[in-house]
Amino acid sequence: MSMKSSTERVRWLTPDEERAWRAYRRMVVAVQAATARDLSAVGLSEADYEVLSTLSERPDHTSTLREQAAKMRWTRSRLSRHATRMEARGLLRRAPDPADGRGCFLILTDHGLDTLRGAAPAHVASVRRHLIDRLSPEDLSAVERIAQKLEDIES
Repeated sequence: MSMKSSTERVRWLTPDEERAWRAYRRMVVAVQAATARDLSAVGLSEADYEVLSTLSERPDHTSTLREQAAKMRWTRSRLSRHATRMEARGLLRRAPDPADGRGCFLILTDHGLDTLRGAAPAHVASVRRHLIDRLSPEDLSAVERIAQKLEDIES
């Protein structure tokens, strides 16, 4: 296949589309980097915080590895490796899942819950400083509408 025939089928971005794409990327990278930096100051990664916060919302602070990976849109193996590191720090523990021989339960420990409670005020302040307080209520509604349109993207 020649290079010309493959490029003829590409729907290149218009200048307006390219500006929107680049603005979106800059926004995501800037906000994510700033909030990640602030979380690291309290000893957590973004992934740590996500695991801790979602487990804290579950009954008995417990989730299956499979459910947690789906919620985070991670593979089970990636979450399993990350959970191993969190378990070594005492933030969570694992228990066998009798319904899934290859899976396990992830259980938030008291230390993990205390860590989350200690980090949450700083994290919320960071989210406010780097995103929420910079936008109007109309902007926030637009961000939410856009996010809802993009949530169902499959990787």
